[in-house]
Amino acid sequence: MSLQEEITKLKDQMMSVIPKDKLTVINRSMDELLKSNPTVNSLKKGEKIPSFALPNAKGNPLSSDDLLKQAPLVISFYRGGWCPYCSLELRALQHALHDIHQAGGQLVAISPELPDNSYSTSEKNSLIFEVLSDVGNKIAKKFGIVFSLAEDLRPVYKDLGIDLPSVNGDESYELPFPATYVVDKEGTILLANVDPDYTNRLDPSEIIELLQDIQQSND
Repeated sequence: MSLQEEITKLKDQMMSVIPKDKLTVINRSMDELLKSNPTVNSLKKGEKIPSFALPNAKGNPLSSDDLLKQAPLVISFYRGGWCPYCSLELRALQHALHDIHQAGGQLVAISPELPDNSYSTSEKNSLIFEVLSDVGNKIAKKFGIVFSLAEDLRPVYKDLGIDLPSVNGDESYELPFPATYVVDKEGTILLANVDPDYTNRLDPSEIIELLQDIQQSND
């Protein structure tokens, strides 16, 4: 089963258990967000990524400049470990990690969660790649992929057990769009997949295929 097939199955399950009044707010908020063309300023293929240094799940800083000296970099921005769609994607990336490495790439995931919560996400999903904390979405903003959760959606999230101020350590209610970037060693974006609909994710097979093409071109 592909990642998107798993997500579609999960979506059907979620839609059947979320109360109808809350589902109405969720769907209305998504429709309004999609109509606003929210990714117009996101970084695109051919552009350079900003340099960054972020703490990993253990609180140790990791630099994009150091990573790019080693190999092309896959960057996966996710909303948080509380998001079941993100968990599915993270586990799919973990499953594909060997093939990503074999194709000459490396992988990091980034969310606005506090390092302790990033650690919990990493442990819960048995991840062995680096999970970085972008508290305040400072780096995600430079990628142009941050939005503010709609006011009427915030109490819905809280009622569903999602306490964003607690997991992110601020009251901004800002989140990154799920986004995947593949970046060459010079920092140039070779693939940019940004989707404001959090139920759409890039399948790891597309990442691996691109990395394999890069590897072959360098041979």
